[in-house]
Amino acid sequence: MKVFSLSLIVGSSIVHVSTSKIVRVALEKIPDEQMILDHKKREEQAILAATQSSYIRGAGDHVELEESRRLEKENEIIKDYANAQYFGSVSLGNPPQSFMVIFDTGSSNLWVPKTGCTHCGNPFFGRKSKYDHAKSVTYEEDGKDFEIMYGSGSVSGFFSKETVTLADDLAVKGQRFAEIEDAGGLGLAYALGKFDGILGLGFTSISIDGATTVFENAIKQNVVDLPVFSFYLGDNGPGELTFGGYDSSKFEGELVYVDLLAATYWEIALDSIVAGPYEAAPNADGSPITGIVDSGTSLIVGPKREITKLAMAVGAKPNIAGEYTVECDKLDDLPDIVFTIAGAEYSIPARKAVIQAQNTCLFAFMGADFASPGPQWILGDVFMRQYYTVFNYQDKKVGFAKAVSKA
Repeated sequence: MKVFSLSLIVGSSIVHVSTSKIVRVALEKIPDEQMILDHKKREEQAILAATQSSYIRGAGDHVELEESRRLEKENEIIKDYANAQYFGSVSLGNPPQSFMVIFDTGSSNLWVPKTGCTHCGNPFFGRKSKYDHAKSVTYEEDGKDFEIMYGSGSVSGFFSKETVTLADDLAVKGQRFAEIEDAGGLGLAYALGKFDGILGLGFTSISIDGATTVFENAIKQNVVDLPVFSFYLGDNGPGELTFGGYDSSKFEGELVYVDLLAATYWEIALDSIVAGPYEAAPNADGSPITGIVDSGTSLIVGPKREITKLAMAVGAKPNIAGEYTVECDKLDDLPDIVFTIAGAEYSIPARKAVIQAQNTCLFAFMGADFASPGPQWILGDVFMRQYYTVFNYQDKKVGFAKAVSKA
């Protein structure tokens, strides 16, 4: 069992433990310059697609196609990792085979590409590390089919079991994971991305085929002291993921905890979202506005109608790809965006609500509508960079505190 030298959570109380070790995983950040380049590529692709579609179908065909796409999206995973900005290392097997993965609180399965995987990068760009179970003495056969649907298609393969190691020595044995044979469904987001796979940190209740999550198995196998993990993303440079507790040197003041609405995603109720003259409309049925805290999404995502109004309120202009930009020389004139959660205000300063590079300021909010029971809002890395976030798996709570800024 791992032991730690930091303040830890037991139930809803804080206990100070003087022990010897904290388990951390360094998170690599994709530079803002690359995020802006990717934004421009998506805009160019959208323009090209719109130009081509005007030649190959009439307006009636367009409406029918859009309705078909709407129905398909009701069964999709809520993202495709096109905007993912943070990655970390994990190893599988003995001897260990290393992979760069997105540690994703918005999903629950672990998957990596296998040897011979198709649509899994190439030797010239987007090269991927691939798992070879024939080289591991801890591999166990499972064989059941695995398939997960994303916005652009499916990723498929089969289940296996293996020892998964985090931070060099936190080993989870017999972990059920997917060996991917075809990753074509993620398209360019994966082909050009710097990650090999996904390690889901959501709950087992939303895991494909009910596969127990890596972190739940870590709890059951007593390889972490407490059922807690925490993210520090900071503002500039790499982030850090802590397993088994939290690092009090990474935040200011006290952690404030919020109960989850359900143990599926890390979903919470949002009291309000305000920015200047904008205020999010309440749900007509009186139910709470819902949002998930999601380390696997770079931007903040909200309902299309609400994001359109929010963007208008801050002076952001839309492009054909459904993203927004603001004039960089007017950032100081923009209002802060304030989320109120369980009565506490969490403010995103205007300058922190954009990704800026190459004389472009990408407004870090995007519109998307998710079918029920999906969330209405996604609080991605833009939110988590401002607030150190603690995920308490046992008590089903999320804790926030103002993150310490990096120089």
